[in-house]
Amino acid sequence: MPLKKRKPKKKAVKRSAKKKVIKRKVAKRAAKRAPKKRSAPKRKVARAESKPKENVIGLVTHYFPHVQAAVVKLKAPLTVGDSIKIKGHTTDFTQTINSIQMDHVSITEAKKGMEIGLQVASRVRQHDRVIKI
Repeated sequence: MPLKKRKPKKKAVKRSAKKKVIKRKVAKRAAKRAPKKRSAPKRKVARAESKPKENVIGLVTHYFPHVQAAVVKLKAPLTVGDSIKIKGHTTDFTQTINSIQMDHVSITEAKKGMEIGLQVASRVRQHDRVIKI
């Protein structure tokens, strides 16, 4: 019988732990660039349709549906008989002012800065604009 050759046992090699290598990002140096040449200033193109400037005189702050009245914070004076347009996200109608109230007392004229109650023709919402026509 032929004898089998035995493989020599491998010696256990003690390995040391590898140190972690931290790579640092090196900032690239920016190449020097030639200064940009300034071109002529761009001209604004006139729009074909220009909207007429709206004369906003107030904003709706609250609406009372049972009496169909709106509370309006005024930015300009307002009187009974004036034509107004109330415009908002879902609101867009015109009417003449029939009654103005302040603290449940009817008044004929309201000044800038007052918070008044207006009788309105249809539902209005908060932040709707009141425009004088």
